[in-house]
Amino acid sequence: MSGPASTHTNAPVSHVMGVYSRATLAFERGEGVRLYSTDGDEYLDCVAGIAVNGLGHAHPKLVKALKDQAEKLWHVSNIYRIPEQEALATRLCETTFADVAFFTNSGTEAVELALKAARKYHAVRGALERIDIITFEGAFHGRSYAAVNAGGNPAYLEGFGPRLPGYINLPFGDMDALRAAVGPTTAAIMLEPVQGEGGARVFSDQDMQAIRDLCDRVGALLIFDEIQCGMGRTGKLFAYEWSGVEPDIMTVAKALGGGFPVGACLATDKAASGMTFGTHGSTYGGNPLAMAVGLAAFDEVAKTETMDNVRTLTGYFGQQLSGLRDRYPDVISEIRGKGLLIGLKLIPNNRDFMTYARDQKLLIAGGGENCVRLLPALIMSVDEGREVMVRLEAACRAARAAAAKP
Repeated sequence: MSGPASTHTNAPVSHVMGVYSRATLAFERGEGVRLYSTDGDEYLDCVAGIAVNGLGHAHPKLVKALKDQAEKLWHVSNIYRIPEQEALATRLCETTFADVAFFTNSGTEAVELALKAARKYHAVRGALERIDIITFEGAFHGRSYAAVNAGGNPAYLEGFGPRLPGYINLPFGDMDALRAAVGPTTAAIMLEPVQGEGGARVFSDQDMQAIRDLCDRVGALLIFDEIQCGMGRTGKLFAYEWSGVEPDIMTVAKALGGGFPVGACLATDKAASGMTFGTHGSTYGGNPLAMAVGLAAFDEVAKTETMDNVRTLTGYFGQQLSGLRDRYPDVISEIRGKGLLIGLKLIPNNRDFMTYARDQKLLIAGGGENCVRLLPALIMSVDEGREVMVRLEAACRAARAAAAKP
């Protein structure tokens, strides 16, 4: 009796769940804004772990903080006081609108708490019907069940059963649709001041103020998701500072840990008033190891010198990318974003363009609406920025050449 046909190939067997479309690259070390692959090649990194490595790779102050804390204490749980947690909460609250902070392991977990806090805020006031969370198309708020319902992307919702009630997703920037959607069941409006995955789209200062005014008028809370656009990426510590519009709740993660998993949900005392003893918790959130690295990362990002460098580099890229678009109008149709969350809307396929960039040893990220994103470390120098532009222009030449082939 013959057995089944052989399915053997020369490809290595992977036991990692296949939910990622990975580039055929692996890295063994990083230093500053550069990554070194396992086959010895050097790459300029303008992905930064998707805006996570805000201080670049192997930053000496983060390495020291990690090593020092690792030799003392890793984990005790939130049964006890964690002094480092209290110190980082103080830093975050003293530099923002917030009165309190809750620490998580990820941005998704911070979003989960923000959603719970918004609904609980109304519930304790007797308005149990106020459950609706209004968000905008193109948003990315994480991968948990509640977060994908909030984001509203059909690709992330298909096949996972019925959608959760109480999530309303509107066209980006459609203020008329927003005013029509807000009503007596609205709990909160949630948005990214600068969308990341959605194609580096920016809410205008005028719309931010109008949304704040609308929330105040109807008694809804305003939630900002600054997981990607916060922690210095736009040239201020948080992106909302540009508009002067303050939220009631804000989620932070990614660069907050500089590469170590740390997230936080910040809130005013009023917005967090429903989150009393026993309403939420986390086993690992705010552990001493994460907090030590988070403190070191926060203090380094918050430095005047770091923010000055972001603004200088922003100006350089803005000028250079404008010229690049003029030279390659058949490749780049629009420049988007704010600060060092830069989006290039492309005419050729963005995935193909990412390959052209990798061929030039330049790493860039994808994005919605056929965009690619440049998310360099906040410490990148202008000289390193020049290297980025040389390689990016070579990628544009390759895209033009590919389009010209019959």
